[in-house]
Amino acid sequence: MTTRPYVLLSAAMSVDGYLDDTTPERLLLSNEEDFDRVDGVRASCDAILIGATTMRRDNPRLLVNSEDRRAARVAAGKPAYPLKVTVTASGDLDAGLKFWHHGGDKLVFTVDSAVEKVRATLNGLADVVSTGSELDWDMVLEELGRRDVGRLMVEGGGTIHTQLVAQNLADEVHLAVAPLLVGQPDAPKFLGPADYPGGSTARMQLLEARAIGDVVLLRYAPKGRS
Repeated sequence: MTTRPYVLLSAAMSVDGYLDDTTPERLLLSNEEDFDRVDGVRASCDAILIGATTMRRDNPRLLVNSEDRRAARVAAGKPAYPLKVTVTASGDLDAGLKFWHHGGDKLVFTVDSAVEKVRATLNGLADVVSTGSELDWDMVLEELGRRDVGRLMVEGGGTIHTQLVAQNLADEVHLAVAPLLVGQPDAPKFLGPADYPGGSTARMQLLEARAIGDVVLLRYAPKGRS
């Protein structure tokens, strides 16, 4: 039986719960010390996942930036960079984005109606796997487990975070809360409306709370609800 990866959701948000604002430039919520912490978490994981919308909006490279951390991964028998993963139901991907041209191996999960479109667009830049007529997170995690992904870091966006928490598939949440207020109703939020397990009175287990400069890191175990 395939062992599914441990799923860690990571996000930086404003005090009022936003991941970004609506300006063309990406809103930097974390500080340098917290960016370095995130780099360390990336280095500890076997795969990093973002949604196609986040990829299009932010155009990230999604790398382990520390040379020492990459060297430590190689010394431990791992590739220098974690596997990079994205999901798309529409198949609307751009082969010119940085995601495809930096780091190590890449993997795309999509649906039957878009799989040939994705393969044609990427032309060998990534492995492409369909989960059927709809995006099936159980199948995503099982396939990652078959690829020896023991620890998966999910860096957004909000729709993906919402789906994973609502389906009770997130094992841990890292929230870096920045001392900013966005207040723009059309800006992306960390979590959206959903039928969350246990309802509004179920309290998640707090694993850690600490200040990182002017940012506060909160670590929760969503499955440890009471």
